[in-house]
Amino acid sequence: MALKQKRVRKVLTSKIRQLYDIVADIDGLLTEMETEFYRVCIFGSARIGSDSAIYQQVEKLAEALSRLGVDIVTGGGPGLMEAANKGAKAGSQGAWSIGLPIELPFESDANSHLDVKSQHRRFSSRLDEFMRLSHAVIIVPGGIGTLLELFYTWQLMQVNHIKPRPLVLLADDDSWLQLMDWMKKYPLSNKLMSDRDFSMLKLAHSVDEVVRLLEVDIKRFRTEHKEGSRSKKTNDRPSDD
Repeated sequence: MALKQKRVRKVLTSKIRQLYDIVADIDGLLTEMETEFYRVCIFGSARIGSDSAIYQQVEKLAEALSRLGVDIVTGGGPGLMEAANKGAKAGSQGAWSIGLPIELPFESDANSHLDVKSQHRRFSSRLDEFMRLSHAVIIVPGGIGTLLELFYTWQLMQVNHIKPRPLVLLADDDSWLQLMDWMKKYPLSNKLMSDRDFSMLKLAHSVDEVVRLLEVDIKRFRTEHKEGSRSKKTNDRPSDD
């Protein structure tokens, strides 16, 4: 019986790896097709309320980008994700507010400011869809989940698993600066990272700074890719535009 279970486990493990390879190939093809509309992914805390200065800043940022015709992508939850989706809806010039909620026992349904919702059961598939959909990534204050999203994006860029894209850290304090100082003091000084890694990041303190940083890339994208026409907004998956 033990031998049979061992063989079954070996076969199933092999099949899972094959499925991962198939998914990776499909994801790569879909990524190459995401050229119709410029999309900015905003990662941030689910725990920050609307009375916070950073909540209001994120809302204003998403509104400003949406007025430029830029889609906004978030985790679709509360807190700073809600702020971004709310701002996207307020400034919409045909741009979409997109959310990728995750099934969690302690978090309610997606926020109410979404044009498109793509529900996920696993963080791994959700992270991959964030990368596939986005052409720029903005990190605002958050906890473990937000830091995971920062380092995931950063590492994929480092090893060329995704195309280079603006990666901006926005905060109304020096929290990101202090994190970067720590990383330079320890991982960098111990030669576990390189100066090139840090060149992939941009730090910002205001909405205007972020918009200025992204405008060049938005213009480049629209020069290289003819943006398509919008279909009627539905609650379909983003890849079904």
